[in-house]
Amino acid sequence: MIHNRHYAKLNIQTDVRQQPVGSDYALSVGALPVNYTGRPANAVAINGGIPGPLLRWRQGQTVTLRVANRLGVDTSIHWHGILLPSNMDGVPGLSFHGIRPGEAFAYKFTLKQAGTYWYHAHSSLQEAKGVYGAIVIEPDQPDPVAADRDYVLLLSDWSDEDPHAIVRKLKIQPDYYNRHKRTVGDFIRDARRDGLGATLNDRGMWGRMRMSPTDLADVNGLTYTFLVNGTTPAGNWTGLFKRGERVRLRFINGSAMTYFDVRIPGLEMTVVAADGQPVHPVSIDEFRIGVAETLDVVVTPMEDQPYTVFAQAMDRSGYARATLAPRIGLEAPVPALDPRPILTMADMGHGDHAGHDMSGHAMKMDAPEAPRSTQPAAASTHDHGAMNHGGMDHAAMDHAAMGHATPGHAAMDHSMHGAGGSTAAMVSHPASETGNPAVDMQTMTPSRALDDPGIGLRGNGRRVLTYANLKSAFDDPDPREPSRTVELHLTGNMERYVWGFDGIRFSEAEPIRLNHGERMRIVLVNDTMMEHPIHLHGLWSDLEDQSGAFHLRKHTISVPPGHVRSYRVSADAIGRWAYHCHMLLHMELGMFREVRVE
Repeated sequence: MIHNRHYAKLNIQTDVRQQPVGSDYALSVGALPVNYTGRPANAVAINGGIPGPLLRWRQGQTVTLRVANRLGVDTSIHWHGILLPSNMDGVPGLSFHGIRPGEAFAYKFTLKQAGTYWYHAHSSLQEAKGVYGAIVIEPDQPDPVAADRDYVLLLSDWSDEDPHAIVRKLKIQPDYYNRHKRTVGDFIRDARRDGLGATLNDRGMWGRMRMSPTDLADVNGLTYTFLVNGTTPAGNWTGLFKRGERVRLRFINGSAMTYFDVRIPGLEMTVVAADGQPVHPVSIDEFRIGVAETLDVVVTPMEDQPYTVFAQAMDRSGYARATLAPRIGLEAPVPALDPRPILTMADMGHGDHAGHDMSGHAMKMDAPEAPRSTQPAAASTHDHGAMNHGGMDHAAMDHAAMGHATPGHAAMDHSMHGAGGSTAAMVSHPASETGNPAVDMQTMTPSRALDDPGIGLRGNGRRVLTYANLKSAFDDPDPREPSRTVELHLTGNMERYVWGFDGIRFSEAEPIRLNHGERMRIVLVNDTMMEHPIHLHGLWSDLEDQSGAFHLRKHTISVPPGHVRSYRVSADAIGRWAYHCHMLLHMELGMFREVRVE
C-alpha cells in the first residue's frame, strides 16, 4: 500500500499528551512506497510511517529501543540532542558498527533531560528518505509551561529524487536547482536605483567569485515538497483547539537541507524553549529555524476561527503549511510567499547591510582571476593533496602558526554588534585554507551579532526572533572560565561542491581531542556564503553573548555567512562523538569532524 499524504483528506493530530509514556520500543527500518507529488516514489521509513512514531518519555526513566533493519543496506538511528553513553549514540564508524541487513540493535540509556528532541538515521542519506521522528521528554517535576493542548510540528523536505542523485547533480552543476538567477531586467533596475558603476562593480565581484547572490539554498522547491508531520500543504495537517486555550507547539526542523521561516498570521507566539531547554519567554511574530533545531512556542487563539501555520523556505521556493482550527474541516488563507531575497556582500561579512556600496568591503577569494583589490589568497607553498594530516593533533595545534588569531579569549574582540555592518577587526585564517581548491572565499571582517534576523527577514514589519532574544532560563551550568580555545573555519567551494572545516574534509582530518572534565571554548567562523547549523553530539553547546558571557544552551548552533559564533563546551562525556554541519549534503561531502573526549 502506498503511503499517500498528497491526496489525503484532513489530517487531524491528537494532543501529544494522549500518547502513552513508554520505556520499551520495537522499531523497524524498511522500504516504503510513497506518493507526495502525484508520482510514486520510494522512501525509507520507521514502522511504516513518515515521520516515525512519536516517542514520549519521562525524565529519569531508562528506555530500551530495539531497532531492526529490514533494508538491504546498513542503517542506524541517532538520538539527536540526547545525553547518553557514546556507544548508544548511533553513528556508524564512531560509536558502533551500524545495523546490518537482517540484524537488530538494542539501544538503552537513562534520560537526563526533558524537552523536545528528535531522532534520525545517520547512514547513507537515509534521513532524507524518511528515517526520522519526534521525541518528547516530560520533566520529572511539574512542567513550568502550562498548556491545554500540546502538539508536535515536525518540518521536513521530501524529494522524489534519490538524495545520491541530487549530490551527483550538484557536483556537476552546483546551481542546478537555482532557477532564480538575476536577469538583464534586474541589471537595468539596479542600475537605475544604484547607478551604473555600482551595479557593474557588484556584478563583477559576484562573477569573479563564481557565485550567485540568489543561491540561498543548494536544494530547493524545484525538487522538494515541504512537509509538516509527513503531510503536504495540500494534505493540511490540522490541530484542534478551543477558543482561549493555551496551545503548545513543539517545532522540529527535521529537514535534510531547508531552513524555514515560520509564522502564524493573526497569532502571537511566545517562545518557551529552544533545543529542548527552557528560555525566558519572549513574544514574537516569526522565527527562523535551522536544520536540526527545535523551538517550543505557546499560542492562545482568542477567536473562533482557523489559523494557518506558515513555514516558508528561506529562499522562498516553497512552503510547508498546517492549520490550527476550532473544528474539523476549517482552514485559513495561506499567505503569499515573501519576496525572494538577494544576497549582498554585507550578508557575507563584507560591507554594510543597508546598501550596495562594495568599495569598503574586506574579503579574500581563492579565484585565479581575483583582482588585487579583493586581496586574493597567496599561492600555495605546498601540495595540499599530498599533505600528511595523519600526524596532526588538532587540539594541540598552534593556531597562531596556522593563522588563527586565538591567543586567548580575553584578547578576542567582542565589539562586533548589530546587523548594520558593525564588525570586528579583520580575522586571520588557518594556513590550510591558503591556495586550497576546497576554499572559494574567506570572511575577513565577520560579525559577532546575535541580533541579526538574517537575510530576507530584516525590516519586514514583523517581530522576528533572533539568538539575542533567546536567553536560557537558568544560570551558566558550568561557570568555569574555559582553559583553551579551538577556532574552526567553516569552508567550502560552491563550484566544486565540497565542504569542510579549515578547508580540510573529514577523510583528511585528525580528531579534535578534549580532556575529560575540561571546560573549553569553540569559535566558529563562517567562510562560506551559506548558513550552517553545527551539531556537536553528546555534549551541550553553551552559546556566548558578544561580551563572552553565557547566553543560551543548545545542541545545534546556526552560523550565518559572515558571522562568528562562540560557545563553551564541558567535556563531561568520555567517548568518540560526531561534530558536523546538519545540512545533510554538507556533512556528507566533508563538513564533519570527530571529537574525542579522553
